[in-house]
Amino acid sequence: MLSLSSALALLAAGLCAAHTGKVNKHKPWIETSYHGVITENTDVVLLDPPLVALDKDAPVPYAGEICAFQIHGLDAPFEAVVLNGTSGEGQLRARGLVDCELQKEYTFIIQAHDCGASPGDVDGKKSHKAVVHIQVNDVNEFAPVFRESQYHAAVTEAKIYDSILQVEATDQDCSPQYSQICNYQITATNTPFAIDRNGNIRNTEKLSYDQQQQYQIQVTAWDCGQKRALHSVPVHIDVMPVCKPGWQGWNKRVDYEPGTGSKQLFPKMHLETCGGPLSSVRTTVELQTSHIGKGCDRETYSEKSLQKLCGASSGSTDLLPAPSASTNWTASLVTDSGRDSDLIFRFDGRQAAKIPDWVVPQNLTDQFTVATWMKHGPSPGLRAEKETLLCNSDKTEMNRHHYSLYVHNCRLVFLLRRDFTQVDTFRPAEFHWKLEQICDKEWHYYVINVEFPVVTLYVDGVTYDPYLVTDDWPIHPTQIDVQLTVGACWQGGEVTKPRFTQYFRGSLSGLTIRPGKIESQKVISCLQACKEGLDINSLESLDKSIKFHFNPAQSILVMEGEDLESINAAVRKVSYINSRQFPTPGIRRLHISTAVQCFGEDTCLTIPDIDAVVMVLQPSEPRITITGVERVTWPTSDLGAPGGGVALFQDLHIISTVTRADPSTHHAVRRPGILEEIIHNLDYCDILVLGEELRPEQESLQLQRSNLQGKHLDATNSTSGMSIYGVDSMSNYEQVIRQVRYSHWRPVRLGERKFRLTCSELNGRYTSNEFNLEVSALHSSEGGEHVNHVVAPPEYMQVVRHPSSLIHTLYPGHSSGVPSAATVVIVMCIAALVVVVVLGIYRIHLTHQQEAKMADASKEDEEDEEADPGWDEEALTITVNPMENLEEPRTTEEEEETSEEDEDDEDEDEEEDDITSAESDDSEEDVDVQLPAVQHSSKKGGIWDKTSSY
Repeated sequence: MLSLSSALALLAAGLCAAHTGKVNKHKPWIETSYHGVITENTDVVLLDPPLVALDKDAPVPYAGEICAFQIHGLDAPFEAVVLNGTSGEGQLRARGLVDCELQKEYTFIIQAHDCGASPGDVDGKKSHKAVVHIQVNDVNEFAPVFRESQYHAAVTEAKIYDSILQVEATDQDCSPQYSQICNYQITATNTPFAIDRNGNIRNTEKLSYDQQQQYQIQVTAWDCGQKRALHSVPVHIDVMPVCKPGWQGWNKRVDYEPGTGSKQLFPKMHLETCGGPLSSVRTTVELQTSHIGKGCDRETYSEKSLQKLCGASSGSTDLLPAPSASTNWTASLVTDSGRDSDLIFRFDGRQAAKIPDWVVPQNLTDQFTVATWMKHGPSPGLRAEKETLLCNSDKTEMNRHHYSLYVHNCRLVFLLRRDFTQVDTFRPAEFHWKLEQICDKEWHYYVINVEFPVVTLYVDGVTYDPYLVTDDWPIHPTQIDVQLTVGACWQGGEVTKPRFTQYFRGSLSGLTIRPGKIESQKVISCLQACKEGLDINSLESLDKSIKFHFNPAQSILVMEGEDLESINAAVRKVSYINSRQFPTPGIRRLHISTAVQCFGEDTCLTIPDIDAVVMVLQPSEPRITITGVERVTWPTSDLGAPGGGVALFQDLHIISTVTRADPSTHHAVRRPGILEEIIHNLDYCDILVLGEELRPEQESLQLQRSNLQGKHLDATNSTSGMSIYGVDSMSNYEQVIRQVRYSHWRPVRLGERKFRLTCSELNGRYTSNEFNLEVSALHSSEGGEHVNHVVAPPEYMQVVRHPSSLIHTLYPGHSSGVPSAATVVIVMCIAALVVVVVLGIYRIHLTHQQEAKMADASKEDEEDEEADPGWDEEALTITVNPMENLEEPRTTEEEEETSEEDEDDEDEDEEEDDITSAESDDSEEDVDVQLPAVQHSSKKGGIWDKTSSY
């Protein structure tokens, strides 16, 4: 049973619930959309219509009252507040300062909330959602600012311009009223210029170059809110004399410092067209280098070194090597080697050379390559004759041409008549090319690749197929010898007297034949590549509308465009580059020609050509210095070690220095330059034997072939010395030269040997100092004498102890005085020594009497050693190059003394040989590698030849 209080509570709750459901019946009502305006830097929004919320439950308390406005959109910087809950009035305010320059308009959603049925009621009703658009009004807070800090223009005298140039200012305000520039004004008075509201400056009177060549005026600006620019802008106007079309702003001479990479030729040049409307501009820049070497600055290393650098196949035969004792067939030809060591042969129609039979390639198969540099002009006379570069013809009886390369009427013809095989049919025999390069009096690189029956010609790396191929019968084989010639063709038969015919007129260089293989285009391009040419700086920044083209040698650049400013910018990027470390100094001529085309016309302006020069300055000449121990003494056991010998240049160092100008000193003050070490390549090092040449039966220089692996080096060996050649780094040359060993199989006969080492860069253009090395043998009986005056490695220094030291060693307890027994022993030893000396003198006397017998025995020993198959020279394939004998032959007295020493040291020599063979560390398989050499014909008048190894 419920109590009274509980019943009353239940009744009150029921009445309250019934009253709530009946009182808050309606939702608040607001407009569906609002449009507001707020001025930047303020917080009150003016809404249209005003923000008012109505509720039909009014005037019921709470249910008919408005408690809040809710904004949907967290990024909106606004809030809505209730000004009067009974009337429903509200206000929209900014939570912070709004900036028109950041955002001009805002859009968000707003809702009204009533107060519910009672205080604290959270279930009040919400109105529908209304859209609010707010626009931010601008305030003129920014002043105009000019886009440029200053302006430049040029006008031609005596001419009125509608617009010289246009200045432009901007305003950061957001509204059109305050952001637009409504007026420009020239601040100075009494100037012959005026400006309109768009910023165009014009001259109000004709200007005179003689009266004033430059004007400077100040211009200011106002926005449409009449706010003035804080800073005026200076405008510079240059008055130019009457316009003449042409290039302006270029220097006639451009100095190029070697090693500086790419240098702009015309950094300030521009084309003046005198205001004419243009449709296109075509400019040609030509670098003229025909007077430099073989047409441009190329590497001047030897042909073999260049082929190795470019990765060419080995086995080529150089038909035009430098004249020497072993390559004497070119001695009668006229050479022109005055241009940076380039070896060039000039033929005037009267010289030719026969190639010796031992040089001629004998194994020409279906694949081979003929390559040469050629400079040739049109043949004189109305009826041009054949001009033969290379010819292989019958030596006698007949006059058949087996293969030849010749020029006829500015056509290059290659003749290849094969021997008769199994089928007697017509076969391709003559291949003709007609090219402008053949007679343009310029250097070009010609390569003929033969893959019979296909023959391909490369000229400066570009491929050309023959325009005509003529068939002929094969040649029937005979026993007639053939003769290979250069510069003409040998006519040995069908004439009264054999003679040369079809002489060549022009210049040749680097004529080679490579049998069995053809060269790749990559190698061909490398062999003829120029090291200098035109270039474009920052090619990626070049305007896309500009069309440009280089010729293969990059000596001609053609640029074409429709926009004048783009052409000017492109020409300013044209550069000269020379990648040689030591380029050929001198002048390179530049020629620029320009064609301008106007709308509807072929040519509207004539632009004068430009001639300028690039002056390649003299490079800092390197000083190549060779240092090391200059006098060494070796034990006879090391010199006579089988297959070993001694390393001559263990302490060798090669460095190169140049003297740079001190940039801190003034030109008028001459001070010593700064010595700087540089790194560059060498191309050969010669080890020359001074005095009497090496005796092959007793001594030799040796270098293991394995020491050359992985390097661009090769070597030749002879009795006159050794030559190491090839383009490689100084460090690689150091490593190889340190491995050169000297052996003497009869070191007891060795007095002193002298060697001279010299190195070169760029085929002799820069040479090192002459480093002399003196080698002597350390005999056991003369150790004390040698130690006193010869610089020897510490391990070979003999220690000679004083007798007092010996006493201290035997009797460490005695500091002074000698025991009587020891004294007696010493006296007896001295007496025995005197007896031995007397007997030795007597033996020498007997030796003089048997002089003739010993000489005969010595000759027999030498003959036995020469017959030893272990030193068979034919098996080594050694060809000796003659070198000048710099030492007079030994006298008879000296030979007699040598024979006496041989007799005294014979027993000692046998003991040392046993020890040396046991102590040798070199394996027989590695040291038995001999290097090729050149034929030995005489000991005098020889010239070192590094190109004859094969």
